[in-house]
Amino acid sequence: MQQVRDFLHKTGVYFLATVDGDQPEVRPFGSAEIIEGKLYIQTGHVKNVAKQIAGNPKVAICAYDAEGGEWLRVKATLVEDPRVEVKKAMLDANPGLRSMYDENDGNTAVYFLKDAKATISSFTAAPIEIDF
Repeated sequence: MQQVRDFLHKTGVYFLATVDGDQPEVRPFGSAEIIEGKLYIQTGHVKNVAKQIAGNPKVAICAYDAEGGEWLRVKATLVEDPRVEVKKAMLDANPGLRSMYDENDGNTAVYFLKDAKATISSFTAAPIEIDF
C-alpha cells in the first residue's frame, strides 16, 4: 500500500475512473494518503464523481511516471468514511485543499480503497502486483 501511495505522490496527478450509468468517466485527482492503515482519496459531495461513486463504488486509478517509465493501475471499491478526524487528517496532509474544503463543511468526502488490486508496470521489467 505504501508503494502505491508513494507512486501516486511521485506523479502528483492520477486519473480516477468511475461509471455514470453505462458511460465511463475519468478525471484527474491528486490526494492520496494512508490514514489508520488504509489508503484514502478525497473529493466533494457536490461533485458528480461523488454521485457516481455512490451509485457504483467500483473504481479504477491510473498514473504514469514519465521519469521512471512506469505506470500504475489500481482496481478497488471505495468506501466512504464519514469521520471528521479522517477528513481533517486528509486535509492536513493536503493543505492546498483547505481553500476549497473543511472537515466540518458537510461537503468533504473521504474514501478508502477496499479490495484493491494494484499493478506497477513498465516495458522493461516484470509487473509488480500489490493487493491490499
